[in-house]
Amino acid sequence: MAALLLGIDVGTTFCKAVVLDAGGHVVAQHREPTPWTAVPTGAEVDPDALAAAAIGAAVGALAAAPAGRVAGVGVAGMAETGVLLDAGGRPLTSAIAWHDRRGAEQAGAAAADLGAEAFARHTGLTPGPLCSLAKLAWQRRYLPATRRARRWLGVPEWVARRLGGDDIAELSLASRTGLLDLHARAWWSPALAWLDVPAALLPDPAPSGTGIGRVGGALAGARGAVIAVAGHDHVVAMIGAGATRDDDVLHSAGTAEAFVRTSPARLAPDCVQEAVAGGVSVGWHVLPEHWALLTGGELSVPLGGIGRMLGLNDREARERVDAAAHALPDTEPTPRLDGLDGTSELSLRGIRPGTTPAHVWRAAVEATAALGEAALGRSDAVAGAHGRIVAVGGGVRGHAVRAAKERRLGAIDWSPVGEATARGAALLGGLAAGAIETWDELCGVAGAARAAEGAHV
Repeated sequence: MAALLLGIDVGTTFCKAVVLDAGGHVVAQHREPTPWTAVPTGAEVDPDALAAAAIGAAVGALAAAPAGRVAGVGVAGMAETGVLLDAGGRPLTSAIAWHDRRGAEQAGAAAADLGAEAFARHTGLTPGPLCSLAKLAWQRRYLPATRRARRWLGVPEWVARRLGGDDIAELSLASRTGLLDLHARAWWSPALAWLDVPAALLPDPAPSGTGIGRVGGALAGARGAVIAVAGHDHVVAMIGAGATRDDDVLHSAGTAEAFVRTSPARLAPDCVQEAVAGGVSVGWHVLPEHWALLTGGELSVPLGGIGRMLGLNDREARERVDAAAHALPDTEPTPRLDGLDGTSELSLRGIRPGTTPAHVWRAAVEATAALGEAALGRSDAVAGAHGRIVAVGGGVRGHAVRAAKERRLGAIDWSPVGEATARGAALLGGLAAGAIETWDELCGVAGAARAAEGAHV
């Protein structure tokens, strides 16, 4: 019976799953909405409902796949959001969305008490509300039941546990918590002491592609498959898109946008601090002994929000307006969109008689491309000139979008892979299972199969 690989991406908007054949081609896929509950500060999710959605996506993908034995399952997904468990392994409270504003006060206190420069030097992050540390501090302050917690797991690690895996802290995910000392590859003691939590709250850090057990009854279609936590969605997408060379850059444009730069050299602590001060976060890559430089957090909302404002509520409407924007003559006056970097309210300047949604869309894509150029320049300042740019995600569809980015960034490899994170997770599951024997083989499969993706789904 043919060996199959299953990848799960626990994403912000959807939980997605793909099935790969032995050649690394996607042969089936399925998605389920991520079941957030909206709250005034952002969103939260019931951990059991989230695991059910992720496993439901896997069930749907397997149901559409050809017959075969699933050898390995990899789980990737959003970072920063985590699940607190009691002594019996049951969730104690809802999980706070990574983009939720709770924890801002606690992040400020952490910066003051631990020292913002020391925090950056050790963790590769700015002490802000995005960090898991700030969310944990808020929960311990306002939800007394969470003080009984015996374990904290990131979202992909939680789903892997529900499938039957042992607890680990995958390094690319741990790098987003504000609790990991990057240089020691161990939990940072001063941060744990500041939170007043024991080190045992967090499982031991481990690299991506580590086998942590076998699938049990939670996913009958993959029973017995080896489980791996693949890692942080943006970084795992580099594997799925075939962006595995040193100095490659992935432009990931889904619900959140980012530029992820592979760095084969580890930075000294002072260099990490300087990178963070320059707007670059630093963490462990899923590629062995490589680091990931992440920029572009200010790009997380723009085009989707502008599209909704223009009433572009489906793909067809967006593509129609994008085509009209692309067809505008270069000499056609275009409004200017200000505030896209999040430092002020959005404002559109230069509106004239005859301004259309196409003009506004062109203004938005041009402004977003300019932000992307600045974001990529920040990581270049840390690590030198970048190599290839590989782009994935729904946010890079459209002629106007692509033309604006190429004018700013130069040649871009527009990846045909539809679900790069889930595909990368499946390949990393295959590595854990031994279906893919070495990292060199994994990188070869990742690159060789991606060009044929469109013919398989």
